[in-house]
Amino acid sequence: MYETIGIWTAAIFTLAVYSFLYKENPLYRLGEHLVVGISTGYFIVVTYEQVLKPRLIDPIANDGEYILFIPALLGLLYITRFFPKIAWLSRYPMAFIMGTSMGVGFPLSMKASVLRQLEATILPLYSAGMPWQIVVGNVVLVLGTLAALIYFFFSKPHKGPFFGTGSKIGIWVIMIGFGATFGFTVMGRISLLIGRIQFLLNDWLGVIK
Repeated sequence: MYETIGIWTAAIFTLAVYSFLYKENPLYRLGEHLVVGISTGYFIVVTYEQVLKPRLIDPIANDGEYILFIPALLGLLYITRFFPKIAWLSRYPMAFIMGTSMGVGFPLSMKASVLRQLEATILPLYSAGMPWQIVVGNVVLVLGTLAALIYFFFSKPHKGPFFGTGSKIGIWVIMIGFGATFGFTVMGRISLLIGRIQFLLNDWLGVIK
């Protein structure tokens, strides 16, 4: 019984969301508001159970780690945004979070977005026994990366056989990269659509098996 209720609820709200394809309507807004409200409530419960309770409440109550009152106070200062006279106090936790996030996130971003990318292009163009497909792929990868970097090198005009040709090839490499990324995104969205349609036709209506 509960499974049937769940399937009907999911089907109705799936159709409610897809009704936006026709035009915005109250049924779509109801589904949208329920998603936002349920997500917010779920996030609050998860935050309490996985962050506040094990990392703040339990250490203070059971282990006497009263030093944790300092970050707790900083967190409570966020609430001052709702009171105009003391709203300026909310800048302190924001500044602390932004500074900490920059300090922690910058080296991680450099490693993921720069160093890993550089490591992926430092390849042997050829070695004994390497299949020709791998050799061609390595050459295209290295030359394409250099061409894309030349396109963003603005200290010299993009003229001549090196900078001119390299920048033109770089444009094509960038266009291919953006196209592949966009295609991957579209395919991901289409796979989600296919999953919802299969749910409606199989689990809900039982038309297909």
